[in-house]
Amino acid sequence: MIVATCVIKLELAGVYSLKEKRRIVKSLTARLPQNFNVAVAEVDAHDVWQTAVIGLATVGTDARYLHGLLEKAVAWIQTVRPDVPISDYEIEML
Repeated sequence: MIVATCVIKLELAGVYSLKEKRRIVKSLTARLPQNFNVAVAEVDAHDVWQTAVIGLATVGTDARYLHGLLEKAVAWIQTVRPDVPISDYEIEML
């Protein structure tokens, strides 16, 4: 069994309240599991308005497939939310 994780750092320029930030993060955390077989949560920078860090996790037996799935999820965020640029992301296999 392989556990694949991805930590994504989002830059939320133009966000000036935690309410706006939570709206964006909640939208992503609700839609990612619907489109990909991943669990999603906000994992860091909870009280920072213009930065969000979300984590994705999935389990399987094929490391290449899992890595590709997480890459597709990152690309999906870039496509669906061009207003929320990804400043960094890291994929790890456990």
